[in-house]
Amino acid sequence: MTISAPAVDVVIPAFNAEGTLAAAIRSCLAQSEPALRVIVVDDGSTDRTASIAVSSGDPRVTLIRQANCGIAAAMNAGIRAGNAPFVARLDADDLSHPDRHRLQMARFARQPELVALSGAHIEMTADGLDTGRTHLPPEIPHADPDWLPAREPELTQPFAMFRRAALLKAGLYRPFPVSEDTDLYWRLLPLGRLANLPDILGRYRMHGNSVSAASIQNGRRMAVCSQLAALSARRNRRHEPDMVLGAEVLRLLDGPLPLPASLVSLRTALRLTPQEIAWLAPAVAAKLMELSGYRPYELAPADCAFIAGELVPGRLSAFRCDTADLARMRAATAARILRLGRLRDAATLAGNDWRHVLARAATGRLYWTKRHA
Repeated sequence: MTISAPAVDVVIPAFNAEGTLAAAIRSCLAQSEPALRVIVVDDGSTDRTASIAVSSGDPRVTLIRQANCGIAAAMNAGIRAGNAPFVARLDADDLSHPDRHRLQMARFARQPELVALSGAHIEMTADGLDTGRTHLPPEIPHADPDWLPAREPELTQPFAMFRRAALLKAGLYRPFPVSEDTDLYWRLLPLGRLANLPDILGRYRMHGNSVSAASIQNGRRMAVCSQLAALSARRNRRHEPDMVLGAEVLRLLDGPLPLPASLVSLRTALRLTPQEIAWLAPAVAAKLMELSGYRPYELAPADCAFIAGELVPGRLSAFRCDTADLARMRAATAARILRLGRLRDAATLAGNDWRHVLARAATGRLYWTKRHA
């Protein structure tokens, strides 16, 4: 089979993905809309990722090999290697539903103002077994980079599809180590609509439940990067010079990011304004607390102290935020910490709200996210 003019380039960034890549590629080749090219970007793997990518024998599969540069660089390499009018993202450990492209292409055809589209997915375990949970994302709500924490444009990244012209105009992915997708979505918003389909577009692999030091470091990194992306969006909306992700900034973002010390270094490297500095620390604190409610890690003692010091109710009135939601999130987080036997850290988070903390601890209401109050 030869495809002279594919409608969709599927870009799969892959790093040491020998255990899952073949199934991901098969899910692409089985699409009910077959006019596609699969571009696998081997991002410096040390296992059989590259050989698996070429073993299908299907001419629609292309392999690019590069030194390990991270997911943003891998995605950009794959996008630049293609020429189809649409670009679909798929992670090397996830699976596309056979009708994914047909459903997305039909929606793009009906709505020419759309620039990015994702949808619902079924969760599966690391071994590929369904968990019984389905994620049904809402239609994209009003995104607000001034909110605390920022109200981000939410698309499920592994099943996103884009108009190539919009990606190129937005400047492709920037080298954030995490939250590179959120940063891209902010830059796509001025170019058109972002949306989520209610249809199941694929199966998303859930990994690991360990609470490790490396995991909480990644949580801090995600909290910081996501809020820096929002600051960038704020600048762009106001036609102000954008922040530059130079070598010093990227070095800091790749490090352990202790809070609040790392924010002091970042504000100097990024030349943040006093207004941006005042917003960033409480926004990062709120986002870190939110992430800990549904990510496989728990807050360290220093994180609890940072959150308590930044989310002081009397100070929050200076920002656009839902103080009641932040209070519920804080009580739920403290209750979860208390259940772990960490009385001192729970007390740090609880402040004067022990009544709600103890009630949540007693009833097991230990989690709060923007989807579950």
